[in-house]
Amino acid sequence: MKQLNILILSLGLATLSGQCLAAGDPAAGQTKSATCVACHGADGNSSDPQYPRLAGQYADYLQQALKSYQDGSRQNAIMSGFASGLSAQDIQDLAAYYAAQEGLYVTAISRALK
Repeated sequence: MKQLNILILSLGLATLSGQCLAAGDPAAGQTKSATCVACHGADGNSSDPQYPRLAGQYADYLQQALKSYQDGSRQNAIMSGFASGLSAQDIQDLAAYYAAQEGLYVTAISRALK
């Protein structure tokens, strides 16, 4: 019974560590974001209201949005074109980068509370 518990624990840890390794790399995402900067701004805080602010969004949301552009369930000719060339790792990296950025709304609220 003790060996079975050790085996189950080992498999669980291996699964979790694999998921952690599959997470995006914000530094790689910053490098890959060069194309995104034109519309979404250098740090994901677009100054043009027609383009969404990506900074501070949940990584899962950003990943899902890019995957939806790839599979056509979310329609935008420009974004579909950009997303079509992204690998799964590219998507994870970009999402990690933008999720790690501080959004303008968070900054404004922080300043107001000081």
